Amino acid sequence: MNTHAARTAPRSPWQNAYVERVIGSIRRECLDHVIVLNAAGLHQIVTAYVAYYTRSRTHLALAKDTPRSRPVTPPSAGRIVAIRQVGGLHHRYDRIAA
Repeated sequence: MNTHAARTAPRSPWQNAYVERVIGSIRRECLDHVIVLNAAGLHQIVTAYVAYYTRSRTHLALAKDTPRSRPVTPPSAGRIVAIRQVGGLHHRYDRIAA
């Protein structure tokens, strides 16, 4: 992968659209729904959200897959259960064996 760092101008969000998209998603989908009391709490919430974002949240650009791809389970694998994530703010639905 041939990548390099490029500086952007201060206060120019249109120059770094990818970072702005992630920051906006964190704000809209996570921080707008919780009350943050201190820096340690913020770190814990954002860490949980980043784990959810990379392991469970589907992305249209990835053909509705997650950044860390996960296997598709057939209906015969068991019933569907909701797995709480980000303190119950989001859920991932998975099949478990009966």
